[in-house]
Amino acid sequence: MRDRLAALRLEFHAGSAQVQPVGAGIPWLGFVVFPTHRRVKARKVVQATRRLNGRYAAWPRGEISFADFDASVQGWINHVRYADSWGLRTHVLEPFVI
Repeated sequence: MRDRLAALRLEFHAGSAQVQPVGAGIPWLGFVVFPTHRRVKARKVVQATRRLNGRYAAWPRGEISFADFDASVQGWINHVRYADSWGLRTHVLEPFVI
């Protein structure tokens, strides 16, 4: 494997590449990918919740427009729709009363 990667001018990082069963999930771009489904990483949910709560609080104060807040919500929804996240979206967006 190392020779093949070297031929492609790629470097193998032994510390980062650990052999694990596929059933344990593979972290990838903010998701954990399993053979049958995808989940959003927990820390990404926490970050998004904090960011959206902050932007929701900034909207009535006039620091951002509703369009900016809505764009943030729509962007997050667009990202997490690639996972099995219907319940997650409902839970995270429930506090936002418009």
